[in-house]
Amino acid sequence: MKNKSKLLETFENEHQDRDYYIEHTFPEFTSVCPVTGQPDFATITLEYVADKFCVELKSLKIYFNSFRNDGIFYESVTNKILDDLVEVCKPRYMNITAEFNTRGGISSVIEVEYDQDDFEEEEDFNLGSLN
Repeated sequence: MKNKSKLLETFENEHQDRDYYIEHTFPEFTSVCPVTGQPDFATITLEYVADKFCVELKSLKIYFNSFRNDGIFYESVTNKILDDLVEVCKPRYMNITAEFNTRGGISSVIEVEYDQDDFEEEEDFNLGSLN
């Protein structure tokens, strides 16, 4: 499927007046190495501060599962996930961490981040390990 973002559904954030931290972890992410054709396994962690919309979890699971047979590099899939989720949720802040299982003696962690121009991180939040 080319436009995977169409799989994602949202619902209205009922507390738009407040910045609060949301974290979802998907420990069963699978894609395929485009070089070897071998499966890649990862834990994807989504952290965000919603603005008007929150991501609906069943659609998020279906979206993540849609990568199961896709040949895509770690870096590309992590950035695509962020781009798609930002497109549909339009969050104040979002961080995606993809922790890929060790393969060939190498483990990889890819982390990407987005924040609105006017979003100021609360000191109480520990948003993304890059901050």
